[in-house]
Amino acid sequence: MNTYSFLYRLIRYRFGIYLINVLAWTMIHMAPIVPGLLTKAFFDELAGSGASLVGIWGIIALFVAASLGRVALIIVGFITDVHSRFRIGMLLRRNMLEHVLKEPGAKAIPVSPGEAISHFRDDVDQTEEAASWSVDVFGMIAFAVVSSYILIRIDAMLTLLVFVPLIVVVTAAQLATARLQKYRAASREATAKVTGAISEMFGNVQAIQIARAEKRLVERFTRLSEERRRTMVRDRLMSEALDSVFTNSVNIGTGLILLLAGYKMRAGAFTVGDFSLFVYYLTFVTQLISNVGKFMTFFKQMSVGFARLTSLLQGAPAQVLTAFNPLYLNKRDTKSADDKSDAGADGEGPAFERLGRLEATGLTYRYPESGRGIEGIDLVLRRGSFTVITGTIGSGKTTLIRTLLGLLPKEAGNIRWNGRLVDKPGDFFVPPRSAYTAQIPRLYSDKLKDNILLGYPQRDGNLQKAIHSAVLEDDVPHLQEGLETVIGPRGIKLSGGQAQRTAAARMLVRDAELYVFDDLSSALDVETERKLWDRMFESRGDATCLVVSHRKAALARADHIILMNNGRIEAEGTAEELLSRSSSFRKLWNGEDEEG
Repeated sequence: MNTYSFLYRLIRYRFGIYLINVLAWTMIHMAPIVPGLLTKAFFDELAGSGASLVGIWGIIALFVAASLGRVALIIVGFITDVHSRFRIGMLLRRNMLEHVLKEPGAKAIPVSPGEAISHFRDDVDQTEEAASWSVDVFGMIAFAVVSSYILIRIDAMLTLLVFVPLIVVVTAAQLATARLQKYRAASREATAKVTGAISEMFGNVQAIQIARAEKRLVERFTRLSEERRRTMVRDRLMSEALDSVFTNSVNIGTGLILLLAGYKMRAGAFTVGDFSLFVYYLTFVTQLISNVGKFMTFFKQMSVGFARLTSLLQGAPAQVLTAFNPLYLNKRDTKSADDKSDAGADGEGPAFERLGRLEATGLTYRYPESGRGIEGIDLVLRRGSFTVITGTIGSGKTTLIRTLLGLLPKEAGNIRWNGRLVDKPGDFFVPPRSAYTAQIPRLYSDKLKDNILLGYPQRDGNLQKAIHSAVLEDDVPHLQEGLETVIGPRGIKLSGGQAQRTAAARMLVRDAELYVFDDLSSALDVETERKLWDRMFESRGDATCLVVSHRKAALARADHIILMNNGRIEAEGTAEELLSRSSSFRKLWNGEDEEG
């Protein structure tokens, strides 16, 4: 897909709205035709050479009415333009976000979060601008044709002598936008680097302080900021120079009209009204050239943004960006989407099937940077079972469950749900089939309640049940505003154990067939962990659990234990069986005693 087809597909998304926008702005750009003719009639009437039927005051009244009409058209035009460009921007962001969220976690975005934000913000904004300015071209060309016809009928020679040089000057200036495109791309890249550096610093404050790396990072940030300053200055200087050419071309044209029209007026072949009409139309014709130039500039800048946006797709077709998907911009659409979501959450959808047996064979994934990972893993989970994956640090426990759930792209192996092959684990293993809690809870600077629900509907006491199951009910009253407490970035107002139990409540509020815990209880005391597992089994009935843990409370309760070592299964069985025949498991079991 090239830039032209990219813009065309965006325009077609809500083509009716785009056509209304084109019509509105065509009328806006055509509107000056009437005031121009009224201006000519007014000055001719003052000079005594007019033949108006309505007189001076009638012309003034018509002029006021035409001006008010144009103001009304502009208001309508801005409304249609906002609707049109907003949908284009929202479609791009929606499609990009959907693509990123569907990608396995290891390769969701190929750039830093700061650079990704720059893509979502700046490049989409530039595309919006290009689409928005494209509607002006139709109206401005229509105005140019009609106004040129009127002016040529008055004096063809003067029209050519004034407007042709201006068109040449402005067109020559427009050719310089190729350099502007280069400067704009450089400034975008420099801005993305600065934004990425800020994001990395904010996300690693403690590591920076521990390593005493503040000075080095400040120096790096200073270098990046200076590079951004230089590129932004070049970009702004070129933009201002081009704008100056476009703006001052009106003054040049007015001077040419004054010089040439004086001779014609002395000979009586050119009236004061003709002169005023030329000057009046000159402003809009020059504005036409300027605006067409701006559209071309925005279009070229959009081509830079388009290339940057497609880089986020990591090989996926560019059509992903312009896929015609619903946006849910009104309450009716949102309610319809919620109803569908609720139906799926209840397990009523036709594709939903309760878990009887989950099987993985030959599951393999290696990290590209290190070559480490998992290889040839065979795993069977039966309904109602409690399976624990354990092993030393780096043995592949987390990699195994992330590959199983599609958060890492498996290189080999098959996954089957009740015997049926799962083609896309990342799309398949979501509520109501499965719910997952990561090793490090991802909490947000929002209310505790909203961190647990994350948009999931609150009904039938599901929130309170989840809080109880996660052993969080005694903690909530001690928070400043209970469930309404804003817990701060990454849940900073909560202890480590509270953060883990909040993540557990988030998972448990979503009734699922399979619950996957990654070292959930590492920050919990022994008694709290015991309560959590007791309540889990008490409230979830025959739910299936897959747990990464080295704690005795989980190991002793497990129906089946998988012992990992260097990315492979070293041994498996119950705790009693492994204690009798695995020295590695005995070390893990006794090691906890030594720590405790």
